Order: sequence, then structure tokens, then C-alpha cells
Amino acid sequence: MNESTFIPLGMKHRLENTEDVPLEVIEVQSGTYLGEDDIIRFDDDFDRHK
Repeated sequence: MNESTFIPLGMKHRLENTEDVPLEVIEVQSGTYLGEDDIIRFDDDFDRHK
């Protein structure tokens, strides 16, 4: 509970809930551009590959 992490620019990452309780994620972005069209999906269980 009340944990946070920092993911550096360009770092591959993946989120997984390994517990039996609901997971709430609050994403915070910073910088001059906050669009989502620069996302690169390397692996996606929901078939959203771009």
C-alpha cells in the first residue's frame, strides 16, 4: 500500500498485480508532450500491439 516507482524514459516496463486485492494505479507524466501516440508495445496480453 502507498508504494511508488519511477520509470526512466525509454525503460521497458510491465505492470502485474500479483496479489488478491484490487490494484489502483495513478500514472503521472511530466514534460512538454503528454500524448500516447509514442507508446511502443513490445508484448501485450490484450492484443493492442502497434
